[in-house]
Amino acid sequence: MGQEVPVKNLEGLFCPKGLAVIGASANPDKIGYQIMQNLIASGFSGGLFPINPKAAEVMGKKAYPSVSDVPDPVDLAVIAIPAPFVKESLEECAAKGIKNVVIITSGFGEVGKTEEEQELKEIADAAGISLVGPNTLGVVYTPGKMNASFGPKEVLPGNIAFISQSGALAISLMGWTMMERIGLAALVSLGNKADVGEKELIEYFNHD
Repeated sequence: MGQEVPVKNLEGLFCPKGLAVIGASANPDKIGYQIMQNLIASGFSGGLFPINPKAAEVMGKKAYPSVSDVPDPVDLAVIAIPAPFVKESLEECAAKGIKNVVIITSGFGEVGKTEEEQELKEIADAAGISLVGPNTLGVVYTPGKMNASFGPKEVLPGNIAFISQSGALAISLMGWTMMERIGLAALVSLGNKADVGEKELIEYFNHD
């Protein structure tokens, strides 16, 4: 018999009390900058922890060299660093006890690196981590005032949950809903779907 996989819970993905942005940056050209900017602009009120070993602070928030250095609990980590460093970062998340991770970084299964992507899945399963991605736009949840994506900032709150594999489609939809004044409760870009897929999200939203 194989090793039993821990039960996964998506609550911390949408309602995190502590959120770490791994790869947070003060450089506007970096995705880690856009994610931090969106989180602050959306009014996220939980603990926001930029992870950047080369910065003392990012956008007025104290920065930490790694998630293991954050003194507070972290429910969600958003990883936006180069692909060669993602596995180590995910292992640090597992050691920290973080149960929800969104991997923005591309360069895995979509470019043929299926073994590297499978390694991420195995780490997530062993630690009971709900993993979104890799190769994703991010996650938006307006009831929690959380825009953990590098898409548009001004997403209007509403009652519609939208799930998309494609980040480009998700960005187009976000722009269209803003133009048409249509509100969203949630938007999830699944990317490569190494772990969390439509089934898990639909089940969650059915009870949300």
